[in-house]
Amino acid sequence: MFEISQLNKRNQKTQKLFQLLFMMMTLLLITPVLIILGTLIYKGGGIISVDFLFTHPTDGMTAGGIFPALFGTVWLVAVALLVSVPVGVAAAIYLSEYAPDNWLTRIINLAIINLAGVPSIVHALFGVGAFVIFFKFGTSILAASLTLAIMTLPVVIVASRESLQAVPKAFREACWNMGATRWQTIRRVVLPNAVSGILTGVILEVSRTTGETAPIMFTGAAFFLPYLPQGVFDQTMALSLHLFVVSTQVPGVPEELPYGVALVLIAMVLLMNSISIAFRMYLRGKKKWLAT
Repeated sequence: MFEISQLNKRNQKTQKLFQLLFMMMTLLLITPVLIILGTLIYKGGGIISVDFLFTHPTDGMTAGGIFPALFGTVWLVAVALLVSVPVGVAAAIYLSEYAPDNWLTRIINLAIINLAGVPSIVHALFGVGAFVIFFKFGTSILAASLTLAIMTLPVVIVASRESLQAVPKAFREACWNMGATRWQTIRRVVLPNAVSGILTGVILEVSRTTGETAPIMFTGAAFFLPYLPQGVFDQTMALSLHLFVVSTQVPGVPEELPYGVALVLIAMVLLMNSISIAFRMYLRGKKKWLAT
């Protein structure tokens, strides 16, 4: 009895030690984020105003607002999502529900993994060659968004495939036993139960797409434009490139301006992610799996 009591005490001490260790690691990860946000708010919060958000840059981009860059970023992200999400989900459905386990499928999976590790500057050069020159889209929102869509496609495919495979196989078998076809099962049962997980890939894509600079610098983003884009074949300003420009290329920029642009960029990413997360939580709340 004494030995069991001593063993329990040692186990409790070990458990508390690892709990403390994991908590310290979590705090270590959160601390840099809080420091970055605090620095941006402290140095750039004073410049944030309605005029800053909804007016054009003036005086050689040393004054004025960031509305063209903000508007252009929304354009780029929206078009990239419209392209990559349907293609990515369709590819995930094929790999998860239709593709046999053979050498071709394994090569496709390997290609997706390798594509996720390609540097963004390489995607930029691909975008120039494929969309700007070969398809003759020119330096435009469409070329830049397609480049971003190709770059983030592996994230959507992997997240969607994992979500589809997480749906219990019993759901599929029940539908097949009722006479439903494979596509009817996917459309009416599998996809509705996997959509919350698919949104995880969309959230990750929004975060990366909004902050990328190299792919859009060569394919569609402009240094400065005195007007707003009217369509997908126009060039546009973007927050990430604008931040790079006012931080390194424009002399005489007030110190708070780059910090203000960075703060708006992060706030935009957080807002988009928050909307996606709230929608995902709503969908998860509606999903009810009965334990068997």
